[in-house]
Amino acid sequence: MIAILKQLTLDSLIPLQWRQSSYIYRSLGIFSRWRDSSFLLQWSEEIGAVLISVLIAIAPFSATSLIGVLLLCIALYWVLLTISEQNPFESTPIHLLVFLYWLIATLAVALSPVKAAALSGWIKLTLYLVFFALTSRVLRSTRRRNGVVTAFLLVAAIVSVYGIRQEIFGAEQLATWNDPTSEMAGDTRAYSYLGNPNLLAAYLLPAIAFSLAAVFVWQGWLPKALAGLLFVINSACLYFTDSRGGWLGMMALMVVFMILLYVWFRHSLSPFWRTWLLPLVLGFLGIMLLGGFIFIEPLRIRILSMFAGRDDSSNNFRLNVWESVINMIKARPVLGIGPGNEAFNQVYPLYMKPRFSALSAYSIYLETAVETGLIGLTCFLSLLGISFSTGVWRLQGLQKQDNLQGFWLIAAIAGMAGILTHGFFDTVWYRPQVSTLWWLMIAVIASLYPLKNKQEIF
Repeated sequence: MIAILKQLTLDSLIPLQWRQSSYIYRSLGIFSRWRDSSFLLQWSEEIGAVLISVLIAIAPFSATSLIGVLLLCIALYWVLLTISEQNPFESTPIHLLVFLYWLIATLAVALSPVKAAALSGWIKLTLYLVFFALTSRVLRSTRRRNGVVTAFLLVAAIVSVYGIRQEIFGAEQLATWNDPTSEMAGDTRAYSYLGNPNLLAAYLLPAIAFSLAAVFVWQGWLPKALAGLLFVINSACLYFTDSRGGWLGMMALMVVFMILLYVWFRHSLSPFWRTWLLPLVLGFLGIMLLGGFIFIEPLRIRILSMFAGRDDSSNNFRLNVWESVINMIKARPVLGIGPGNEAFNQVYPLYMKPRFSALSAYSIYLETAVETGLIGLTCFLSLLGISFSTGVWRLQGLQKQDNLQGFWLIAAIAGMAGILTHGFFDTVWYRPQVSTLWWLMIAVIASLYPLKNKQEIF
């Protein structure tokens, strides 16, 4: 099984020989002597962890322009580290696929019908990918990984508490988020500091996954109790968003988390529990969902609206947008129109149906196909496959070592599954509050990949 996973993770395709013979690669360490004499760069990884933590801490409360400035600072810092280190690049299959997607996006900009707008989106995409590159490097240390995740969980707790407060005391609804003909037309949907309930739901999915993992990672009854409380608070706030996509994402997250948790503990279980524990847990979750559907009227109404088709205004809006987006993909199927919402906003009006203007494709899969074509979508799906297979492979290794960092890995995989499920119905990656968390989760997986040319610190 491990041998198969190694093949799926492209372990044999890591270009070590090319790196050793590349003049460009070898020239990147020309400032290594300067780095050796620099006091600050002796703490380069810690400085990187602080930059990442600051970005995560201010993201829910700040304008996108300020987040962009911090992403630029992180990118410049990554460049500084790259030119001052002998072996600056991490050669993992995940990095290879990320770089390939960046090349496809670059080519999509060059062939875009709206090059200036696509270039703007390409710059934002590049900043996110560099954020991933630095984060995957910084998180190779257990201490730094724990610190960054803890910083995120504490900030998410503030976001969730404020969202719960909005549900209790009411909050002005900033847009028509409910079907005006529905029984829940006047219902309050929590949006906290993020300004949109669907965006808040996407933000909370990683928080739920990591807070549940913290129950196992954090040592001592008080930290474990705090982790359990954070899980309850984040889950409650997600429920109060009334985001149907977020709820589906939560279901996917919990199923994946429980399956991976079973994989972790199955060797210590008796034959009976090894056979029946997972079905019993999933059955219990199903009974809880059924009970909520029967006895909680708002939950029942929102769930039934998923199957209302065009009779629900939100469903009808998305269906019309999706039809227009599919026509956009058919018009430019190979490399799309170029990355970014600005490119989308300039091209979409040419295909939109009257009265159904949109700022995105309302599906991350359709959005990827629109921006980078079917080639980009294929690369993106390959990145997902490599990330998940790498995560499962490394989870088996960490489980054999009884390394508690494996629970962060479980959280990253489950959180990605939640956002990908939510992403079927919403494009949430245009907002840096969620995009940075997405790349943080992929970075957690990549950071636990064993490098062949560096000493590992787990």
